[in-house]
Amino acid sequence: MALGLQSLEETASPIIRFVDNVLERAVEAHASDIHFETFEKDMLIRLRIDGVLREYPAPERGLGGAVISRVKTLANLNSSEKRLPQDGHIERKYAGRWVDFRISTLPTQYGESVVLRVLDKGSWYFDIEKVGMQAPILEAVKECLESNSGILLTTGPTGSGKTTVLYSALHYVHREGVKILTVEDPVEYEVDGMIQVNVHEEIGLTFDRVLRSFLRHDPDKILVGELRDTVTARVAIQAALTGHLVLGTLHTNDAPSTIIRLVDMGIEPYLIADTVRGILAQRLVRQICEHCKEPYDLTSEEIQLFPELKAKEIYVGHGCDRCSLTGYSGRFAIYEWMPISRSIREAIRVHASQKDIYDLALTEGYVSLKQEGIRFILSGRTTISEVLKIQ
Repeated sequence: MALGLQSLEETASPIIRFVDNVLERAVEAHASDIHFETFEKDMLIRLRIDGVLREYPAPERGLGGAVISRVKTLANLNSSEKRLPQDGHIERKYAGRWVDFRISTLPTQYGESVVLRVLDKGSWYFDIEKVGMQAPILEAVKECLESNSGILLTTGPTGSGKTTVLYSALHYVHREGVKILTVEDPVEYEVDGMIQVNVHEEIGLTFDRVLRSFLRHDPDKILVGELRDTVTARVAIQAALTGHLVLGTLHTNDAPSTIIRLVDMGIEPYLIADTVRGILAQRLVRQICEHCKEPYDLTSEEIQLFPELKAKEIYVGHGCDRCSLTGYSGRFAIYEWMPISRSIREAIRVHASQKDIYDLALTEGYVSLKQEGIRFILSGRTTISEVLKIQ
């Protein structure tokens, strides 16, 4: 029996050290996610760094199950339950700052796949001045945030930085005399002084149900993690109509298409026109590594796609040890802002098409994500291939 216990400890210790090393390396590399993927014979471990998955040395063959069990134990999940998905979190301290790992497990053909979202609480201070908005956009967003009612929407795909912007916006208005309530799935960052609620759909605690309760708790500002259905959108609009500023997110390609998305969800155009104050679309793009940056000659195909760049000096990173041979180091946000002006409001009321809204916004100074991307190409911060990804 003693030999059995000793053998178990000898096996466990390397697994504990291995998992600890993966988590620490992810924090050091500023990874956004850690993927533990189990296959028939091997385990694949990958870190998402600057939006791209990079492989991490895998454990010895046959130890994948032990690695998954260790991760689940750290998150206080049921290690013996391998047939159903589970969610949890791990909180660790690295270099004096707290890091939260949000874990999600998924049963697969050969075991379990586990993904950890890395939320480094010490690396970001949620300052609206530091999220990379151009000065005119920043001032317009601040003006909306000071409003006592209406809806401010952010839009973009998963991983485009919407949560960072929303929390930065909340911090901007977080002061004595302002009550802030948030409903999220899940709560990404815990903030003192804000009442934050996790959605639990399995027990009926849905976005719309929480929002209805919010209206009886006398809030000033409300954050809705996602307007994912018609019912939630309607309750958010009701909150905006009754004297609350609502911040929310949608998954659309750009600001003008957000209006059409709300209409498609069954929201009456006059309600959209009466409540939405502005729409912020955003993407994250990789930044050229300053250590291996060099001029680049455009191809004929690229000139066709971006005639504005013809005869201009364009840069790429050729790859070096500093950027792990990728040519990129870090990411930054690109934004487009569409205020709901009087003319756009009237266009929404008469069921204008997406193109009509887009064309009208252009006449009022709207700058698209693509045009913003071209500006950053010309300034040498990013590449054509990165801007192509945001279209």
